[in-house]
Amino acid sequence: MKYCLAIGLFMYACFASAQPVEQIQSLFQKQTQAWNQGDVDDYMQSYWRSDKLQFVSRGELVYGWGELYRRYKKSYPNKAAMGELSFDIQSVKSLSDNSALVTGQWTLARDKDQPTGASTLLVERIDGQWLITHDHSSD
Repeated sequence: MKYCLAIGLFMYACFASAQPVEQIQSLFQKQTQAWNQGDVDDYMQSYWRSDKLQFVSRGELVYGWGELYRRYKKSYPNKAAMGELSFDIQSVKSLSDNSALVTGQWTLARDKDQPTGASTLLVERIDGQWLITHDHSSD
């Protein structure tokens, strides 16, 4: 009986921990797909719509969803400027039931160049939805 209970608890723990990882991976797959369709509006749906959102890149710290959105729209006015994004998740480290740290490598394939870099992102489950609340990306 104890053996069956232990197996059951183990299977539950595996399933419970795998589901958030799959949901987080899905978040980044959808975000990458939106980028590759040239849709900044849809891409931004993966970010927490809050003034407390933090984005760090090129030595600058940006606060707030609205400010980040404006910067993306200015820097990437069309599909050609956006290019084709690939994002390879290296690790997802669970910090709690509602937060995880994601590290990954990204590349933009464009006619003029192919920038590449790394990202460390804090994702949190807010109102049942996984969202990026902090993004630190470097090239």
